[in-house]
Amino acid sequence: MDLVIRNARVVDGTGAAAFTADVAVRDGVIVSIGKFAGSASREIDAHGHVLAPGFIDIHTHYDPQICWDRLATPSIEHGVTTVVIGNCSLSLAPVKKEGRRKLVKMFEKIEDIKEPTFDAAVSFAWESFGEYLDFIRPGLGLNVGALVGHSALRFYVMGKESQGRVATDDEIARMCALLEQAMADGAMGLSISYVDIDEDSRPVPSRLADMREKIALCKAMAKSGRGVLQTVPYFIDIEQQLANIEELGELSLASGVMCSIAPITYSPVAPENWKRSLAKLEEQQRRGAKVYGQSMPRSFDINMRLSETSFLLYGTPEWNALMQLPISERIAAFADPAARPGLVEAASGRLLPLLSILRVGDTYSAGNKQFEGKLLVEAAQALGKSLPDAMLDIAVRDQLQTEFQLKGVIHANPDEVIKILDHPLIHVGASDAGAHISQFCGAGDTSDLMERFVRKLGMMSLERAVQRLTGDLADAWGIANRGRIREGYAADLVLFDPDTIARREEEFVSDFPGEARRYICHADGIDAVVVNGAVVRENGAYTEARAGRTV
Repeated sequence: MDLVIRNARVVDGTGAAAFTADVAVRDGVIVSIGKFAGSASREIDAHGHVLAPGFIDIHTHYDPQICWDRLATPSIEHGVTTVVIGNCSLSLAPVKKEGRRKLVKMFEKIEDIKEPTFDAAVSFAWESFGEYLDFIRPGLGLNVGALVGHSALRFYVMGKESQGRVATDDEIARMCALLEQAMADGAMGLSISYVDIDEDSRPVPSRLADMREKIALCKAMAKSGRGVLQTVPYFIDIEQQLANIEELGELSLASGVMCSIAPITYSPVAPENWKRSLAKLEEQQRRGAKVYGQSMPRSFDINMRLSETSFLLYGTPEWNALMQLPISERIAAFADPAARPGLVEAASGRLLPLLSILRVGDTYSAGNKQFEGKLLVEAAQALGKSLPDAMLDIAVRDQLQTEFQLKGVIHANPDEVIKILDHPLIHVGASDAGAHISQFCGAGDTSDLMERFVRKLGMMSLERAVQRLTGDLADAWGIANRGRIREGYAADLVLFDPDTIARREEEFVSDFPGEARRYICHADGIDAVVVNGAVVRENGAYTEARAGRTV
């Protein structure tokens, strides 16, 4: 054998009870489960720790990062062996030379991946979707499933008109032909959007498509015998979100494809919305449609730094306009005493409730250290100023680098969140790993599920949690021969200590191309990660093995 993991507590991804066994691997495939008396080139003693199928993350935006970081860090550190990219109607292909900047600008606006990062590390040495997959395949450290972004596809065919009108029959036929070829080249499916806006605050191309275009595209990818449709709903309005779910039902019934909508979350501001969304999913299932929601275990905590980007400020145009300025001009604009009254007045609307629940995190000047860990309300009282004025005073003193934290509010009540996570029509996903990197780290949901909901809260069994991260996702998303520890299946495996597995606190680091910064979080309790039979990470360090594939 190439690899044997001995004395493991096997949790196989089916939901069945754990059992003790050795697992033997040859040529990247599991060939024996049980007591193994033979030898192997490499042996690992599990010491009774849990051996599970490699975890799957169905909602990431690693499309740019995978171009220079074939490990998609830090997801693999949390036991993730397969990621799905190309979500929310955005992919890096197909793309014409003259259309590259448009894609970059959409990624920058929607996913907070900045233009200098693209300029420094994304070569665009491709045009077709197949060529993009060929570019990322060499040296992959984990498996990648790639969706074709509808906005990218539509812009490729229609150019600027893609954001102004419905498509003609000829344009739809061209999009369908490109999608069929992408599926033949290895794409997993298609992603669309009901909510996203571009750098000019216009609806992205996907939102201009009518039902005849969407049905045609779903049928085109279904010709391959597989394919999923992913979308993000118009979550700003629950009635529109429910209508989006109904439309997905129509698309599934018309084409037979599985549709996935993300995210379904709990909010104390609208505590019944998740129940209404699940009821609508159940309604579509009764009709025979295959429509699922996505949700994550992690509380949707967000950090805001005026030196970076923040979607929390999109609804306050006066502040958001200043956020578009170069950093030196931005500091001067937020510090300008003449502009301060207007900024304070602008914040008195939609922004004020947000400011009232923010907490001051990391600060960078001596005068601000006294506020670390305190609510912004407390800091404002100490300064004798209004919330917006106090926030700007603190931020300007730190050259806008102050960290303001929104924690424990959205999707934060475990008693409600567990009802979502354990629902049969919910997939554990919606991590957004690789996106919004200057606001939070999306990676680590797998460790968080095990740490909090399994070990600390006891709200989900270990076997069920593993099943939710592996077998359930592989089945629904058509990821063949993965998601279970079973003979003949790919040897994607994660070995971890259930008593110590954890998602560490986020760190703000400078390790991204283009002098960009990001939040990153590491894992505890992960002993080894195996991808297609190769040990890619062990004892807290990466190896030289790179055995990932496109799936």
